[in-house]
Amino acid sequence: MADGNVALLIDADNARPAGLDPVLTALAELGTVNIRRAYGNWRKPALKGWVDQLHRFGIEPQQQFDLTKGKNATDMKLTIDAMDLLYRGRLDGLGIMSSDSDFMPLAMRVRQDGIPVYGFGSAKTPEGFQGACTRFIDVDALVDAGREQGGADRKAAAKKAIDPDVIELLGNAWKTAKRDDNGFALLGEVGQIAGNRSSFDVRNYGYTRLSDMIADIPNFVTERAEGGPLRVKRLR
Repeated sequence: MADGNVALLIDADNARPAGLDPVLTALAELGTVNIRRAYGNWRKPALKGWVDQLHRFGIEPQQQFDLTKGKNATDMKLTIDAMDLLYRGRLDGLGIMSSDSDFMPLAMRVRQDGIPVYGFGSAKTPEGFQGACTRFIDVDALVDAGREQGGADRKAAAKKAIDPDVIELLGNAWKTAKRDDNGFALLGEVGQIAGNRSSFDVRNYGYTRLSDMIADIPNFVTERAEGGPLRVKRLR
């Protein structure tokens, strides 16, 4: 767990309240989530499901009225607050909980200052926003992984088919990594390179660690010398 000051900004119109618990857990990788805000017109019946969750997790509601039909003041206020935190030097990590592609420029701008941005939305979130984030995590996958099922059954239920694009991404990362005479590269280095090239996250596929995912992909083989780090090699 890092020591940074992290903000979670929630577009309540485009996010699921059921995902709050696992989202906060994922953001703990960046530091302590001290700033927690949810934006929306709380007069809307559709946002009623958020009320109990806001109290439970200590999230500050930000009221934005729909003054003009078709115009969303919520997105603008969330963006202004994020930039305000950025320029005041109070931000070491940012979480944006939304499936709205309008936040792509915000994610790109914050990352330009070297601050990691985690996006949390549905699998149908436009690729532009997903790719703009340091990590983009499917909230539905997080919720599924946390369902109350027993041990191995829970893991099996949560796992999803691994896209060929992900296998190619990992393969290209392995090619770029430093390899020994037998073709093995450090798994940590491969994961770092893959992360620099994409917003890919193993949690989208029901895994908690890259090593677990790699073990399920027949294209790769791993080895660990006694007391040493895990290494990986692509077979095909």
